[in-house]
Amino acid sequence: MHDTTTPPHLDALKVACSACNLRELCLPVGLSDEELVSLDQMIGARRAVRRGERLFHAGEAFTALYAVRTGFFKTTTAAEDGREQVTGFQMAGELLGLDGISTDHHACDAIALEDSQVCMIPYGQLESLSREFTLLQHQFHKIMSREIVRDHGVMLLLGSMRAEERLAAFLLNLTQRLQARGFSPSALVLRMTREEIGSYLGLKLETVSRTFSKFQDEAILEVKQRDIRILDQGALQQVVNAANC
Repeated sequence: MHDTTTPPHLDALKVACSACNLRELCLPVGLSDEELVSLDQMIGARRAVRRGERLFHAGEAFTALYAVRTGFFKTTTAAEDGREQVTGFQMAGELLGLDGISTDHHACDAIALEDSQVCMIPYGQLESLSREFTLLQHQFHKIMSREIVRDHGVMLLLGSMRAEERLAAFLLNLTQRLQARGFSPSALVLRMTREEIGSYLGLKLETVSRTFSKFQDEAILEVKQRDIRILDQGALQQVVNAANC
């Protein structure tokens, strides 16, 4: 008689995936037990990345995507004058390495802002599995589309907003992403420096510091170095909305 029960190791895998940043690539797409095993065998290598260490650097051959399991990263490129230009911040549940797909070489550096851990996804194997499992391919395309939309949003942010609007939009986006991972919607610890925030938002360090102080004076934020508490989320949203008026 055929045993229709799920093997214990698959139950364990499903439990692990349900709490893992890779859940977007497996559980929601309804993969079978056999397909889940294939995925688990592919996503086997985990890598610890120390604070300040590079996961990959610009020009390096692209071989894999990396899902941030724990920790926080920034991606950077070198500006024309040699300065570091921050192009993004990635937290647990987000992918790193999509920049390398088009040219087979990474276009930026990925640097850990704190001790972190990533799961490595060999891109060749992911492509092969995606061809086998149509639903996996569809989900991966959704993830790529979301990154494109996010990049487009940053371009709009830098092109049309004043300093206060840029910082408000950045803080709201950060708290929304953290809230989706079960963290507080109003309290956060910034893993990046004000200088790095300024680089990302196209603002000088002095402007970022002054804007934080302004928000604190207006009782929108409570600021204690890197500890930020949003006291009036509505007011912060109104600052962003002003850019659309």
